[in-house]
Amino acid sequence: MGYLAWIVLGALSGWIASMIMNKNSEMGAFANIVVGIVGAFIGGFVFNLIGATGVTGFNIWSLVVAVIGSCILLFIVNKLRGNEPTE
Repeated sequence: MGYLAWIVLGALSGWIASMIMNKNSEMGAFANIVVGIVGAFIGGFVFNLIGATGVTGFNIWSLVVAVIGSCILLFIVNKLRGNEPTE
């Protein structure tokens, strides 16, 4: 997967994860891209641990893996900062 595909996948998955975790108002475009790319690595690692495939290219499955990994990342960062989720 090329750099542009990683950026687009990262932006989409980071944005979706930030909306799921109620962090959309706190994050900008660059933060969404970074969270999405790091989340893709985390999601790929977790999915490989349970025997599933991780990020396989620019497709829906990779987006799902990246969103789940991004949600895990945002959850960990939220707990480390001690922030309570806003409702």
